Amino acid sequence: MAEKPFLNSNGHLDFAPDDPSNPKNWSTKRKCYITAVVILLVTNAAFASSAPSGAIDGISMALGVSAEAAGLVTTMFLLGYCAGPLIWAPLSEFYGRRYIFYISFSLYSAFNFLCAFTPNLAGLLVGRFLSSICASSALSNAPGVLGDIWDPVERGNAMILFSVATFMGPALGPIVAGFLQLKESWRWCFYVLLWLAGGTEIFLFTIPETLPSIILLNKARGIREDGKLAESERIIAPVEATDRRLASIYKVALTRPWRILFDPISFLVAVYYSVVYTMLYMLFSIYPIVFEQRRGWNAGVGELPLIGVVVGACLGGSLLYLLSMRESRQTLSDDHHPTRTPESRLPAAMIGGVLFAITIFWFGWTAEYNSVHWIVPTIAGTFLAASIVLIFVSYINYLIDTYLMFAASTMAANTVARSACAAASPLFTQYMFDTLGFGGAGSLIGGVAVILSQLFVTIFKVTTPQIPVTSSTYLEAVKHRRTVYGVTDNISVSDDRIIEIVNQVIQSLPSSWNMQSTRILVTLGKEHKRFWDAVINAAEPFILGQKGEEDWQRNEERFRSFQNAYGTISVFEDHTAIEKLHARFPQFPITVFATFAEHSNAMHQITLWTALELEKGVGASLQHSHFVPGVEEGIRAAFDIPSTWSVKAEIVFGAISGERPVAPGKEDVSKTVKVYK
Repeated sequence: MAEKPFLNSNGHLDFAPDDPSNPKNWSTKRKCYITAVVILLVTNAAFASSAPSGAIDGISMALGVSAEAAGLVTTMFLLGYCAGPLIWAPLSEFYGRRYIFYISFSLYSAFNFLCAFTPNLAGLLVGRFLSSICASSALSNAPGVLGDIWDPVERGNAMILFSVATFMGPALGPIVAGFLQLKESWRWCFYVLLWLAGGTEIFLFTIPETLPSIILLNKARGIREDGKLAESERIIAPVEATDRRLASIYKVALTRPWRILFDPISFLVAVYYSVVYTMLYMLFSIYPIVFEQRRGWNAGVGELPLIGVVVGACLGGSLLYLLSMRESRQTLSDDHHPTRTPESRLPAAMIGGVLFAITIFWFGWTAEYNSVHWIVPTIAGTFLAASIVLIFVSYINYLIDTYLMFAASTMAANTVARSACAAASPLFTQYMFDTLGFGGAGSLIGGVAVILSQLFVTIFKVTTPQIPVTSSTYLEAVKHRRTVYGVTDNISVSDDRIIEIVNQVIQSLPSSWNMQSTRILVTLGKEHKRFWDAVINAAEPFILGQKGEEDWQRNEERFRSFQNAYGTISVFEDHTAIEKLHARFPQFPITVFATFAEHSNAMHQITLWTALELEKGVGASLQHSHFVPGVEEGIRAAFDIPSTWSVKAEIVFGAISGERPVAPGKEDVSKTVKVYK
C-alpha cells in the first residue's frame, strides 16, 4: 500500500517531520558535499573574473590593441555581474536551483570557447560579457542553496566559505595567468578556465534539487502520475495553489532593488562596498606595476605576492568563523535566546574598516620605494584582504538583518552598484598611480576609507537604521505574512523582544468604544511545551472516543509538530469587558458588543502574526485547537486562566526550517471589490 502523503492544514502536500526529502533533514555528509560543489562553482566565477588581468600584455600584443583596451576583458566581465543576477535569481525561484545551474554553467563553458579561440578583441569582449552573465548564476544562487540545506548557525559558517571563495578566486587568477604568459600564449588562460569548468561540471551534475517548493511540486506530480491513492488527483503542492507567474517575479526583481538602493543606509553601504570592491580589483593592476614594472620581476613571479591576498582572505574568514562560534555558544547557553540586532553585526565591520584604511596607507607608502623589502607591501596586502572580507561579510549580514523581507532586493542593488564601480578600475588604475605615485594614490583612497568608516560609526551611534514606515512598507509586511508550518525552537529572537511585540500590539490596537476585551497568554520555551501537553492531554479522550485511533494519531502528530515550535501566543476574549460595556449602554443588545469585541480580537490576531514574521527567520501559523471539546478547559486549568476568558486563536511560532510558503491564489479583484467614483 502506498504511503499516505503528509498534508498541511490547507490540504496541500508538505514535508512531514523528519521527512528525508526535506533538504534540511539530509545527512551532514550530503550537505557538505553539496556545499563543496557550490563553493567550487563560486570559485570558478571568481577565478574567471580576474584571470585575464595577468595576461594583459599578451592580449595587447597578440591582438594589436593598447593595454587599456586589453584591460576591458576585466571590465566587461564585471559588467556582466551587474546583469546576470537580475536574470538568474528569478529563474531559480521559478524553475529551481539545479537546472538553472546546469544551463548557466554549460553556457559559461561555451562562451569561454569563444574567448579562447576568437581572432579579435571584439569577439573576446563579447565572450567575456556573456560568460560573466552566465557565471554570475553561481554568485546569485549559491547563497540560496546554502539557505535551503543548512540551519541558521551552519548557514552562517557556509556563507563565510562562500565569501572567502569570492575573494580567493580573483587573487589566484592573475598568478596562474602570469606564469602561463611566460611560456604559452594568452589563450592558455582561457584553456585553463575551460578545463576547470569541465571538471566542475562533472560534479555539478551530481547535486540534487534543493529548493523546497520545487521538491514538493515534483513530489506532488509523482503522486498524481502514480495514481495509487484514492485521492491522488487532489494532491497538490503549495506552489500549485497560487497564481505565481514568472512575469510577476521579474517585475519585483527588476524594480524593487532600485527603490531600496536609495534608502540612506542601503545607499551608504553601497558606496562603502563600491570603494572596497573597486580596491580589490585595482590590486590586480597595482601588483604588476609594483613588482614587475618597478622591481623588474617577470610576469609570473610578479604576481606571486597576490598569495598574500589569498592568505588574508583566509585570515578574515577564520576570524569571522571564530566570532560566529563564540556567539553560537553564548546563544545555546542562554535560555532567553538573546536577540541579534543588526548593530550586533558591526564590530567586525568597524574593525575591518579601520584596518582597511590603515593598510591602504601602509601598502601605498611602502610600495612607493624600491628600497623597502618586497615582503612589507605584501604583508600589507594580506591584512588589506582580511579587512575586505571582514567588511564584506559583516555588512552583508547587517543588510539582511536590517531589511529582512527586502534583503534579496537590497543585496541585488548593492551587487550591481559595487560591480559597476569595480568594472572601471582597470581603466584608470595605471593613470592614477602614474600621476599621483603610490603614496599619493594610496593616501587618496585611504582618506576616503577613513571618512566612510567614521561616517558609519557616527550613524550607528546615533540611530538604528529602519525602512521608513509608509503605506507601501505596511502592505509589504502584510503580503510577507504566511502560514508557516514545521517551525522549530531554534529561534534567534529574544523572549524580551517577543514580549515587547505583544505589549506594543495590545497597547496600540483599537477596540470599539475602547472596550479592551482582548487578553493574551504568552508561553515560551518549556512553558510552550507544557501548553501543548495540556492540549494533547485534553484532546485525546474526545478524539479517540469519537473518531478512533487513526484519526487521533493524525491529530497527535499535528499537535506534536506545534509543540516543536518555540512559543504560542493565545488570544482570548474577556466577557467581563463586554458585560461592563453593555451595563453602560443597556439600550443595545449584548450581541452588538460581542461582535465589536470579535472584530477587535481579529485585528490583534493578524497584527501579532504579521509582526512576529517580520522578525528574522520567524514563521508562524494561526491555530484553533480549542474547538476540540475539553481543550479550552485544559488550557484554563494548566495556566490559571479566569473563567471569563474564552480562547479565540493560538499563534504558533518558531524558526523557519524550510522555505517560506508562496502566496495562495486569490479571486480576481474585479469579482471581490466594487469601486464607485
